[in-house]
Amino acid sequence: MGVVGVGALGQHHARVYAQLPDVRLVGVHDVTAARAEEVAGRHGTRAFGDLRALLAEVDAVSVAVPTLDHHRIGLAALTAGKDVLLEKPMATTLAEADDLIRVAAERGLLLQIGHIERFNPAVAVLAAQPGQPRFIEVHRLASFSPRSLDIDVVLDLMIHDLDIVLSLDGSEPVQVDAVGVAVLTARPDIANARLRFASGLIANLTASRVSAEKVRKFRVFSPRTYVSLDLAARSAAVHRLVGTEGRPEIAIERTSAPDEEPLARQLAAFVSSVRNRSAPLVSGADGRRALALAHTILARMADHQPA
Repeated sequence: MGVVGVGALGQHHARVYAQLPDVRLVGVHDVTAARAEEVAGRHGTRAFGDLRALLAEVDAVSVAVPTLDHHRIGLAALTAGKDVLLEKPMATTLAEADDLIRVAAERGLLLQIGHIERFNPAVAVLAAQPGQPRFIEVHRLASFSPRSLDIDVVLDLMIHDLDIVLSLDGSEPVQVDAVGVAVLTARPDIANARLRFASGLIANLTASRVSAEKVRKFRVFSPRTYVSLDLAARSAAVHRLVGTEGRPEIAIERTSAPDEEPLARQLAAFVSSVRNRSAPLVSGADGRRALALAHTILARMADHQPA
């Protein structure tokens, strides 16, 4: 395995690959040579100054470069015949996303998108619940960080939760309303979106990167069932109505897996897909669907901007 881009997130891809059994971290590449050397030295691997040289020696790569470079670097890796785990959002435009999906399909290669919350143990509990969700309430709040300022809060943070919502509901959104405010940057730093799906599901999502506290709460309401997730703590509580006669009773099941790192689960799953040639949990099509919804939300936000 190799890692392209070893900044705030990519350095952890390198760390996990170096720790996974039966995996060899061949090397890393970064536009900042000193950064690549530092991360490579930390994990006993090689810093490649030339991307093509790294691609020539690996089976697959993680691409964790800035979003604006996702298409260019992802396409280079796919064209070189390598399976790719591409960080989210998978591209800046739908045309770029379609191009990546097309090339991967034509060459029989794997394209997994790094929607890491799908590998959160708490989300796994949610995915296992029967029944159709009817209402979802999400709050993802983070303090300000200079990372990812090349994109807005929808593509930076909210897209995680859009992907989860879309994975729970197979229908398409039929109504989208959204508002966003640029607080500390030139792009929206806080946003709220209300989504209505063809299935009848309503989802209300708030994302902020200017909060005083870190919150990652995901609540799902279904007939007779309420599931509350704390994605930061990787915990879940399932409240289920039991009995139909007399006084209603609520059974509560709690699970917690704070030591199960979602990134380690994600990269292990990618390695397994590469080794077994199996479809990834989060495909290019999944990444495109989340990106398309994010762009629709951004368009609705623009509609609400003062003239």
